Order: sequence, then C-alpha cells, then structure tokens
Amino acid sequence: MTHNNGGHLRVLALALGLALGLSAPLALAQDETVTPDTVVATVNGESITEADLAFAAEDLAEDLANVPPAERRGFLLGVMIDMKVMANAAREAEMDSSETYLRRLSYLEDRALRRAYFVDGVAAGIDEAAIRAQYDEIAAEMAGEEQISARHILVETEEEALEVIAELEGGADFATVAQERSTGPSGPNGGELGYFGPGQMVAPFEEAAFALEVGAISAPVQTQFGWHVIKVDDRRPAAPPPFEQIAAQLQQQMLVEAFQQAVSDLREDATIEILDPSLQTEDLTEETPLPETSE
Repeated sequence: MTHNNGGHLRVLALALGLALGLSAPLALAQDETVTPDTVVATVNGESITEADLAFAAEDLAEDLANVPPAERRGFLLGVMIDMKVMANAAREAEMDSSETYLRRLSYLEDRALRRAYFVDGVAAGIDEAAIRAQYDEIAAEMAGEEQISARHILVETEEEALEVIAELEGGADFATVAQERSTGPSGPNGGELGYFGPGQMVAPFEEAAFALEVGAISAPVQTQFGWHVIKVDDRRPAAPPPFEQIAAQLQQQMLVEAFQQAVSDLREDATIEILDPSLQTEDLTEETPLPETSE
C-alpha cells in the first residue's frame, strides 16, 4: 500500500535533501577562546583564520565529502595556503587589474552579499521561538484528528476479494490469509500497515478504513493498486512527533519558505529586463536553492 503526500505531516518530511547551510561542514576547535578571527597560519605574514577555513569549506563541500573528517581542517588549510601563494603571484603579475578579474570580483561580491542578506535578513528570524510556534500550530491542527491502525489484503480482482471475505467470515485468521494471498508488500507481515492519519493513504482506501469500527472488515475496496479487504485493529487520537525529533526539519522548511518569499518580494520591486531572446521563453520562476553560508 502506497502513502500519498497529503496530510499535516507533509511539512515534516520535506527537504532532507536540501542543504540547510546555517553551519559550515567544518567544526571550529572546541576551545572557547577560538573565534572566526583566530589565526591558524600565516603566509608571508598574511593571516589565514578560522573564518577563512569555513569559507573554503563552503566552496569545497563536495570535495570535503570525500575527505575523512579528521583530515578536513588540514585539507582546507592546504587549499588556503595554495590560494594565498597563487593570489600573491597573480598580484605581482598585475592580474588583479585585468578585465576578467574585475568581472569575477563583481560576481563574487554579489554572491557574498546574497549570503549576508540571507543570514541577517531572512534566517535570523527563524529562531527557536519561531520554530516552536510553527510546531504548536501543527500540533493544534492535529489535535482534532484521529489515527487508525489497520491491515489489508490486496488482490487483483473483486472476485478474489469476495473470496477472501468469505474465508474471513468463515473464521480464517486475517494475518494468515494476508500472508497467503495478499500481493502487497505488507502481505508477509500479515497485511499490517501501522497507524496512519487522514491524507496519508489514497482516498478510496482512507474513506473505507476510517468508516470501519475496530475489528470490522470492509467490503472490497478498489484503488489503482487493485482490490483491498481492510480490517481496523485500533483507533487513537492523533499526536505530532516530539518537538526535538522534527525541529531541524521544521527549521529547514521555514527557511525555504522565508527565502522564497523574500526572493519573490524583491523581484516584484525590481525592474528586470531579459535581453537575450533565447532566455525570454525560459521559466525563471523556479525555486532557487538556499545560499550556502558559514555564518
């Protein structure tokens, strides 16, 4: 039996694949005296700080994933040293005044300001109090709902479903019949689906299941998966997962929504002209990813 994406729990399952980005993939040393300005090395008298390592971690996130955690700081320091010596060589060659450099610098400045706006203008409002308020809202919405625990037997035809019902009415054990006849993935477990609430099952199945009393067996129910015979084992008031279990997911979803709203508002206030004819038919309203940031 396949769940759909409806119901109040949809928000809790979102965005695990999205990069939250509020902390760098690099931990600072566990010393209270260490700050982003703490110098970890120098190159020709120029400092490399903890903040520099964190910024490098942003840009090299994919590379870092392939480096053992214990070696990441050393890897990043090596990158920063190479960057410093090459940057100094480029300055000596007066590359810092080239047209290509100035264009890239403009892009990097915009990217850094975008990150700063996200951290200070968007993410700053998504604190624990805001997350708890969102959690309380979800909990209140679920307060009047009910969950049921059910089993089902899935077969291909209505005729087979009627045969199953006849067996059950004749005294056959539901779990045993499910193991023997159900074609669904829950068959080996006696057809057990566990607890679910409104919006988590396809509509015909949900409607039939919630109409049953505990212990009752349904008439044949057709869905896109086949024909079901359903039995309800228990009913209970719905309850949200503990706050600590879903706080990170709620924070991420709230960040995504706040960022998208901020971008939408800023675009509305901007004068945007697409001068490249090949891009004028592009859909530029797609959701953009959250900025990565080490703040």
